[in-house]
Amino acid sequence: MGPLKVIVFQVDDEEYAIDVRQVQSIERVHKITRVPGLPPFIKGVMNMRGEVTPIIDLKERFGRGASEYKKDTRFLIVSINGVIIGLIVDTANDVIDIKQEQIEPAPETDTVVEKDYLQGVVKLKDRLFILVDLERLISLEDLHMDRQGQLLV
Repeated sequence: MGPLKVIVFQVDDEEYAIDVRQVQSIERVHKITRVPGLPPFIKGVMNMRGEVTPIIDLKERFGRGASEYKKDTRFLIVSINGVIIGLIVDTANDVIDIKQEQIEPAPETDTVVEKDYLQGVVKLKDRLFILVDLERLISLEDLHMDRQGQLLV
């Protein structure tokens, strides 16, 4: 198996990574329309190229309070089980290749990001980042969505 290509992004001061194949695009902050009755980490929806796209605040999903929008804040537009979702991140840093042997098991921690969400930890020179399993982090049930990606509100 060849190297895994990942996008590295930041939430607070921590670096995370997801498989680049799940990422559709990286966007600047757009206007979000609030939808009543959704969990607090779902900020609402936006029109992304004609598609109604739910927007999730990853910082809030990790239990660290709401994100503040700054000039580097980005929306990572990702596909989770065929459903397009926007993730609010502090920055989207770069795309890198990692080898399977560079991925270590996630350590036992007291962090709010539950171990279930973590695929592992990657150490590259002076950097350390967490590989996130988006399917475990955000389920359709969490999003109040059906299998076709329609909001259930």
